[in-house]
Amino acid sequence: MRQKRERRCIRLLTALIVLGLLPAAGEVPAQDVANGRATANVLSGLTVVATQDLQFQEVLQGVAKSVGYNVDAQSGIFTIMGNTGSGISLYLTLPDYIALADGSDRMVISFSTTDCAVDQNGATPSTVGAGDGFIDQDPHNLPDGVVIGVPDTRIYLGGRVTPSIDQSAGAYYGDIICSVAYNGT
Repeated sequence: MRQKRERRCIRLLTALIVLGLLPAAGEVPAQDVANGRATANVLSGLTVVATQDLQFQEVLQGVAKSVGYNVDAQSGIFTIMGNTGSGISLYLTLPDYIALADGSDRMVISFSTTDCAVDQNGATPSTVGAGDGFIDQDPHNLPDGVVIGVPDTRIYLGGRVTPSIDQSAGAYYGDIICSVAYNGT
């Protein structure tokens, strides 16, 4: 009986050793490889267009003249198009003077801290309100938080010219530059 028991133990031990040497079912290899991707969706570029010049029209010598940002036919208008809902940063470069084409005379132009509005909802200069974006803004320091609206975003600009009493007659011009960039918000 003792021999039978020893044989059984030896067989059991042999079986366990053999099973230990065989690969286990569902065994996980020690290494593996997976492929992933980097993706990006490039948004449409920004477009800014000066759709209307700031127009003071006829000005008398020695008499200052102002135009509000809310005057449909005269306010300066910049139209900004791009990816709807994307945040943008705005900057206006404003002249201190406007001049005759030949440069022989110049006239002071100024912009107050409330000479601008930023419309995000398709209003017009005369109808833009607080619900449309930003009104009564400083054109030297345009607001943060502006987004491209539907169908676009517009900047409405007013200002004031101050001719001297002996201002030369003629058409005066000056460049107003609008810079726009996506800001990631």
